[in-house]
Amino acid sequence: MAPSLSRTSFSQRSRLLAVGLSALTLGGCASFTPDGGMEAVATQVSATLGADAVKINSQCEAASAAARVKALLAKPLTSTSAVQIALLNNRGLQAEYNTLGLSEADFVEASLPPNPTLALGRTVTNGGLDIERRIIANLLSLLTQPTRREIGERQFEAARYRAIDATFRTAANARKAYYAAVSARQKVTYLEQARTSADAAADLMRSLGETGAAKKLDQARTAAFYAEVSNQLAAARLETSTTREALTRSLGVWGSDINYKLPSQLPNLPRGLPSTQQVETQAIRQRVDLIASRLELDALATSLRLYEATRYVSAFELAGFSKFERSKSDGVVEKKRSAGNALDLVIEIPIFDFGETTRRRAAETYMQAVNRFAEQAVNIRSEARAAYLTHRGSYEIALAYRNKIVPLRRTVNEQSLLEYNGMLIDVFVLLTTFREGIDSNLAAISAQRDFFVAGVDFDTAIQGGGSGAGAGVRVASGSGE
Repeated sequence: MAPSLSRTSFSQRSRLLAVGLSALTLGGCASFTPDGGMEAVATQVSATLGADAVKINSQCEAASAAARVKALLAKPLTSTSAVQIALLNNRGLQAEYNTLGLSEADFVEASLPPNPTLALGRTVTNGGLDIERRIIANLLSLLTQPTRREIGERQFEAARYRAIDATFRTAANARKAYYAAVSARQKVTYLEQARTSADAAADLMRSLGETGAAKKLDQARTAAFYAEVSNQLAAARLETSTTREALTRSLGVWGSDINYKLPSQLPNLPRGLPSTQQVETQAIRQRVDLIASRLELDALATSLRLYEATRYVSAFELAGFSKFERSKSDGVVEKKRSAGNALDLVIEIPIFDFGETTRRRAAETYMQAVNRFAEQAVNIRSEARAAYLTHRGSYEIALAYRNKIVPLRRTVNEQSLLEYNGMLIDVFVLLTTFREGIDSNLAAISAQRDFFVAGVDFDTAIQGGGSGAGAGVRVASGSGE
């Protein structure tokens, strides 16, 4: 304990201490943003996706978002409108935005000075009354507050990029679900036409069989062909229902809103793909999840440096106190302030715990984070290359179906029908040809869908929001303090 100070000296030093602490702490205090940190998120989402990212905080905002969703659902969905509906209506995405708000609260809290502790004591001795007042401030927390604020700021910035990544992921899921649902519906439309033709062929063969002009084998083959096409149609309808429900979940709609309309077929293939070079470099520079991991790693490194600087002093408190005495003499209460005004300095001495276990844990935590970050970077490079190859390869496959395979199958069907009418081939060859044509057309629809899905995966491999090995990696946030 420091020696007692005179009343004047103590008062002056207390004021000086208060002014110094106020200047040190209040200048570094952060405040809450009006939108919970969403401005940067909305700006990047708008620039990248061309859609609006909105955090819903009130009934008025919820009503406005619902009105926009209703207007978009009133028209047949497109991939663009599906993305916007998902960003407005998906509750899981809103939960990610709430996580961003929590991170901002942590940042503001880290920028605030520690609260002082006020203690009051009352002692009665021999008719006298002593009242002691003590105010205690944690100097260690106060001195390290700028560093803690820096750590909180980086973690908050990382949370922003995590929110952007979650937005990209929600948009990507909506787009992929949209293409899956539309392609399933397109298959149903095609198979309904194929079944109509198969039904007509089966009826014709049955009529010919009744007159003895068709063998039972040919009748059985046409009936089996009709049954197989009908079974394919049933499977396609089931796929339509399940993919539509997946899209419904991505959009976050329910009730009467699930009766939205989808187009009958996928968009046409583009004339060509833009040449893309250095996809690895683009991914490393632009992937928002990698940027978030880098910020988290920086925050962890700063946190560990702070621990190394304070590992031997885990408690450092300054206390000032004053003491009043009151006594009663001849029925008169006397009150006086004693000269017992002083300052106390409390320091924890690491006699038994030198912090070695905590230091080792902190070092391992940091190296674990470094290795995970390096792994994430390697995976992202690989994902970018694979997504690029898949995108271009799926385009070539879909183009081959559209320009070569499907037209050739159409020609084969037409010529086979002519040869059958000329009695050059039998029913078995004709039905086999038709079945192969159906399979080729269904494969063409699937290839077209795969191309659009690959385009979504390529975008997420470059900008973030994917679900590959490079996504979802988070740097440990432990500080070792």
